[in-house]
Amino acid sequence: MPQFWWVNHNQTARQEIEGQYLWSPKTESNGARSEFYNNMRRASPGDFVLSFFEQAIRYVGRVTEFAFTAPKPAEFKEAGSYWNKEGWLLPVFWTQLDPPVRPKALIEVLGPLLPTKYSPINPTSGSGNQKAYLANISPAVFQTIVDGAIFDHAALERGGANSLTFEIVNEQLEDAVERQIKDDISLDDTVKKSLILARRGQGRFRANVEMVERSCRLTGVTNPSLLIASHIKPWRLCNSAQERLDGMNGLLLTPDADHLFDRGFISFNDGGEVLVSPRVDRTDLQRLGFDQLAMQRFGFAEAPATWHVGAFTAQQQSYLAHHRTEVFVSG
Repeated sequence: MPQFWWVNHNQTARQEIEGQYLWSPKTESNGARSEFYNNMRRASPGDFVLSFFEQAIRYVGRVTEFAFTAPKPAEFKEAGSYWNKEGWLLPVFWTQLDPPVRPKALIEVLGPLLPTKYSPINPTSGSGNQKAYLANISPAVFQTIVDGAIFDHAALERGGANSLTFEIVNEQLEDAVERQIKDDISLDDTVKKSLILARRGQGRFRANVEMVERSCRLTGVTNPSLLIASHIKPWRLCNSAQERLDGMNGLLLTPDADHLFDRGFISFNDGGEVLVSPRVDRTDLQRLGFDQLAMQRFGFAEAPATWHVGAFTAQQQSYLAHHRTEVFVSG
């Protein structure tokens, strides 16, 4: 069943509606965690979002991807100048609500339906609550808002042909990093070439990974032609050339396993237990053959409750800690 959300984004609504996304910092400017920012990671594809700005709900959106790490959008310019530069980007397809709905006009009905904690608006006045960004709401709140208004149900259901995807945004972000590498006068041409090849899991980076890993941790495949050298801490998020080329920051994975790991649907704890996102359909994993792989590799009659693939080195563990926090789609 879909979840329902309400976003207060007066400062950045125009940019986010036009770009078909939501973006928030990961923490408050003082480093404190925010429930409203944490909700960015809780939203799932197929969820519905109400867009509140200029004192009205003007758009309805459908989440098209899980959130992922991305820099503050350049189009924000000076908006939120105090925000951290790195945050969560949540792709959302937006469609206009006609006419716009003013919550203050419905507050007698809406007030009792709003969450008692982390409400997006004041249940008495209908004004937006300070620091409230993405708030979880009930289906009743959503239905109260959209009843009597018109929006393109069909477009919302299919998500829109031009909605963002992780792959598109990731490509754009990596292109920007690659341009920075090419323009970095502190790097010689040989290092630049190695770093750019590392983006695709090739060259010096792959050779370094192959000195650490011999096979795919999930499938046991050893044929190099079937394996991808995948960064644990994503290439675009690495802080230095050393991190981008470090063999300890890589795993050899088959293409399906690489996609699951890169998108944060699986991860590993330090001891080698496979962590599967609770928001991944287990039937899909079975269709990909991962339950059968676990059975075959370890001789179980049925898939084990926990699947271990061997412990990681201390250096790998530091990168895996980043993957679990910043990439893995947790519950």
